[in-house]
Amino acid sequence: MCVIELGFVFRENVRKVERFKVLVFNWRCWVNPEIGGAEVFTREVLKRWAEAGHDVTLFTSKFKGSRDEEVVDKVRIVREGGKYSVYWKAKKLYNRRFSREGYDVVIDEINTMPFLTPKFVKNGEKIIALIHQLAREYWLYETRFPINYLGYYFLEERWLNNYKKTATVTVSESTRKDLVDLGFETVFVVGEGLNFMPLKKLGEKEKYPVIVFAGRLKKAKRPDHAVEAFKIVKGKIPEAELWMIGDGYFKKKLMENACEGVRFFGAVSNKARRNLIKKAWVLVNPSVREGFGLNVIEANALGVPCVAYDVAGLRNAIIDGETGLLVKSSDVGVLAEAIIHVLTNDALRVRLSEKALEYSRSFSWDEVADEFMKVVRAV
Repeated sequence: MCVIELGFVFRENVRKVERFKVLVFNWRCWVNPEIGGAEVFTREVLKRWAEAGHDVTLFTSKFKGSRDEEVVDKVRIVREGGKYSVYWKAKKLYNRRFSREGYDVVIDEINTMPFLTPKFVKNGEKIIALIHQLAREYWLYETRFPINYLGYYFLEERWLNNYKKTATVTVSESTRKDLVDLGFETVFVVGEGLNFMPLKKLGEKEKYPVIVFAGRLKKAKRPDHAVEAFKIVKGKIPEAELWMIGDGYFKKKLMENACEGVRFFGAVSNKARRNLIKKAWVLVNPSVREGFGLNVIEANALGVPCVAYDVAGLRNAIIDGETGLLVKSSDVGVLAEAIIHVLTNDALRVRLSEKALEYSRSFSWDEVADEFMKVVRAV
């Protein structure tokens, strides 16, 4: 078994002018209104590769109003199929078109369901799997019976068995461990980056305690835990508010169960979201698991520490006791206690905020793109 964390030294004889023709399969692109953290990662890496002179094509699904083909950020985007049909469309289009275009590298980006490129990419291209996180508990939260149990106990592992000998990139130590436990032989860890410059110093906060949740309002993100924890917080700190930033199918139920002091902002622009977050005293992230937890680092860059469950991904994004606090997963009472501790302890909150801001400065998409390209050259 070969487990590799990037930061390794490369041979000096690598040709610095070498350019690659890269084909990427992903179920969504960053123009899709359903964009998530995985698509942010994809965009930031691919556009930098394209700017550096690599020839990059992304195959992905269609969405309402999308074009069949266009160039965005110097990346050619080709679309066919929908949320599920994109997977078999990928094989069909590879056989009909992509196999004749002479790619050096094929990147199979896996978001629960894989494209199974090792079964049909046969022209000598390097194949690299990109896995941000395993679905695991997501099956139980986001799919109905019996698919949820079928996926959790059978489908995911069976699908991933096809990639055990494929060079694989992931974004956190948590997912690396998950993959190694499944028998993956070669795993590279490439981190995340930031889309904006961190604040130079801590900004002005709201005059009253504000907790912020920023993410999709879906069951696996457990925004209901944030609402329930806030009810406990509200009993101890009556002037506190919980700001819910984001949208999703779970919003209606959350609004029905929310108490006084919970404000729903919906989906807002990046600028508006950052302006809201930087006023908050603490971020809460009760997700069931994350690939890494990019929203934690973004909050850190705005001088906001995070209280989160100690789960895969989030335990890599947060330095417990330094940039935030990690608590036992699924325990709403303990989550509330940690939030109250941060809100009522000024010295602790300032120390966590300053350390979080400092930590955020170590994240760079330029470095991420460079490290990923080192993988491409190495495999």
